[in-house]
Parts: sequence; C-alpha cells; structure tokens
Amino acid sequence: MTHPVAIHFRETDLGALDARTGRIALVVAPEGKLSPAGRKLDRLMRGALVRAIASETFGKLKSGDAMELGWPAGLSAEAVQILKLDRKATQADARKAGAAVGKALGEAGALILAENHPRAAEIAFGVALRAYRFDYHSEEKKPFGAVDVMVSKPEQVAAKAGPHAALAEGVFFTRDLVNEPANILTTDDFAARLAAMQELGLDVEILEEEQLEALGMRALLGVGQGSESPSKVVVMQWNGGAKGEAPLALVGKGVVFDTGGISIKPAAGMEEMTMDMGGAGTVAGVMRTLALRKAKANVVGLVGLVENMPDGRAQRPGDIVKSMKGDTIEVINTDAEGRLVLADVLWYAQERFEPKAMINLATLTGAIIVALGHENAGLFANDDDLVHDILKAAKAEGEGAWHMPLQPAYDPLIKSRLADIKNTGGRWAGSITAAAFLKKFVKDEVPWCHIDIAGVALPPSETALAPKGATGWGVMTLDRLIRDKFEA
Repeated sequence: MTHPVAIHFRETDLGALDARTGRIALVVAPEGKLSPAGRKLDRLMRGALVRAIASETFGKLKSGDAMELGWPAGLSAEAVQILKLDRKATQADARKAGAAVGKALGEAGALILAENHPRAAEIAFGVALRAYRFDYHSEEKKPFGAVDVMVSKPEQVAAKAGPHAALAEGVFFTRDLVNEPANILTTDDFAARLAAMQELGLDVEILEEEQLEALGMRALLGVGQGSESPSKVVVMQWNGGAKGEAPLALVGKGVVFDTGGISIKPAAGMEEMTMDMGGAGTVAGVMRTLALRKAKANVVGLVGLVENMPDGRAQRPGDIVKSMKGDTIEVINTDAEGRLVLADVLWYAQERFEPKAMINLATLTGAIIVALGHENAGLFANDDDLVHDILKAAKAEGEGAWHMPLQPAYDPLIKSRLADIKNTGGRWAGSITAAAFLKKFVKDEVPWCHIDIAGVALPPSETALAPKGATGWGVMTLDRLIRDKFEA
C-alpha cells in the first residue's frame, strides 16, 4: 500500500523554469543570498522572491524551515517553496527541509534547485521519507509526481544518496507492517512477508508451534494459546561480515494484535493495538536495509509473532508457565504479554547464536509514554558502552532516545510468592520493572539493551519526517549503529 516517490538527480538547467508545473523549491541561505537559479527565478517572478526573502516571515524561519508562495506570477508552477538552509546545515535540518517538499507533494511532482549545496542528498532523503502514504481508501489516490533535484554534479550526489534508497525502503517496510490492520497482518502473513526477503539474500527460518514447544518456549506459547493465529518465531540471518564472527542480535516483539487477553483492555483506543508488533517491524526493516545495501556485518534478527486474544483456551491471571531458560513465571496480568514473548526469544538468541551484543525492541509499556511522551524511546541496558553507542546513533539520525535507569533496587517488585518471577511489578516504575523482567533472561556476559518504543512507533500526530501513522522509528538508528560499530 506504499506509494514511494521517484527522485532523480539532474544537472542544473534553468531554461524551462517558467514552464515547470507542480512545485519549485529553492534552497536559500539564511542571509538571503541567491544562487544563479534563485536569481533566474526572481526575474521570472518579477522580484517577488527577493521581497519574500527580505520579509520578517523569512527572517523568523529556523534552519530547515520553509515558506511558500502560491501561484506565483511569471511561472506555471503551482507554488514556490523557499527552503532556508545554510551550507553548513546539519543532516537533520537538510532532511527537514526536504520533508517540507515531501509533505506538500502532489501528482504534478516537484523541482528542487539545490545546485552546489553539500546536503542535497539529505534533502532528497527528507522528501522520500515524508512523501509516504498508506491507506485502504476505496478511491485510489493518484501517485506522487516525480521529484527532480537539480545539482551541479548529479553523479556525485546520486552516489551519496544511494545508501538512502536502501534505508528508505527499510523504513517504509516497517511503516507498512505497523500500519497494517490485524485482519491482514496475521502471524502467518507477517511470517510470509519475512520469508519473501530470502530473495534479497537473507537466510530466513520460520519456527512453528511444534518446534517452539520442543524448545521449551512455554512463556511465548502461553501468550498466543487463545488465538486462532499460530504463534511463530522467525529468524533472519544476514552474514555480510567475517565468516564465523559472532553476530549482533536484534530481537523484536511481534504481537500482531493485543486485546490484553483475559485482562482485557478498555475498548477506547484498542484499535491501535495493531501496532503492538512494532518492535518486530523495526527488526524486519533493519534486516531489509542491511540486505539491500549489502552490509559488511553479521546480524541476526529474531521476532516472536503471536496474537493475544481472550478465549476458552487463553492464558489466565495466576497461571504459572516455564520459560525456555527454565525459570518459572507467575502471570499476574495477561496484558503484560510482550515480556513473556521476548523472554523466550532472547534466551533462544543467546543459546543458538552466542551474539557479541543483543538489542531488543518492543512497544512494551504505556508507562514509557507517561515518562517520555511521544518524543523519545526509552533505553534500558546492562552495558554503558552499548547504550552510549545507540544514543549517539539516534542523535545522528534525529530519532529521540533517552537512557532510563535499571538498578537491582527494582528487582523486588517482580518477585513472586509462587514462582521465580512475576510478569508485572504493579503501577510504579512500570517501564523499569518490565525491563528488569527482561534482564532476567539476559546472560551477564552479553551486552544488551532493551528499547521501549511504545511512544514513538505510532504517535498521535505527524512528525517532521512522517505523516500521521507509523514512523518506522529505529530503522535509521540501528542501521547507523551497525555502520559505525559492527561493520568490517
């Protein structure tokens, strides 16, 4: 259901500016100095461009912001957008400027006059990320028109933009998965979409319920036992690094729909629980990006796919299940199900792959939204170096992340009277006790980070780089982390 935009890099040609339809976007420095393209555009517009740049409105714009002149005289274009962007602008500002074009893009397309700007590739990436659309409207929308980015050296800019194409496809794959309704994205459908990535060079293996039972994954299986959709674990391996080198393991929570089970959620807002597989979606998007760009790293992605439904066979509050690790878990609340899924998949990842580091992602708790809102994901880790590297990557990619505490003092909150551990610690510090639960299933010698993306996977409003809906948070951050720290 994605409608990606075609972006082309071309040599600057000012001869047909007056006849260009759609939108024209011009990159202008904060001091208002015009490039040759800008001067030509201003002449065609009879001085309106210079007057706009001299205005108080332009002066108040921040780097990466845009202002628009609609139906400009002297042009066939429907609008001229002025992108305020210094040559020393940050990557984030350049993407934001491009996103302004992507947000307004229509079927007539756009022309971006970037000329010699060093961030032209990032501007184009911003266009691509924001010009995303996903819907099931019966009236099919017309596709976006192509975007031409005029620069002085198009081959060089296109080479810089090459990796962005793989990254955008990974982000879109994640967004599509998170946006899909649960009657479409069943556990079977999810697994099939991942299996199809074998065409990209990934080694994909699907573990069915019989295999999970044999492995002792009773914590994961207990979550899905009330659903008609079979529980699965999908393993995706990308072996682009040195042969035999231990991989980075990425683990994702894939609850394709979460009613809360017997501890059923309130009806209001339950439709958003189609996004409770956001962690698995992010892992899938990262693996797709790695395969498309032929990353020189060994990475394994594992996702636990289940549906949490109330049924005569469903797990009950008070049940005690045995995890693959061997620890017993008292189920206090069946709506604290994601940690049960992750407990078994985390243990399996360590037992089978002996990873050099492990990162899990999950829309795990509403408590993280109370703590951080929709601006930041929460990071909980047993290794300061790993969490530092993830935070650095997130900052570089403009994705909000915040390091949260994870101390032994919280462990008594999840101590069970009847079992080794219970799956919830009550109201207080809910995101922390969830992380403390996961930590019980991580070996001491394995650097590990849990990322709670409940607030950032499907925020209530649009973001700078995404329309309202799924953001694909984490694909860019983890791809950057792998580039910087795990590639040969």
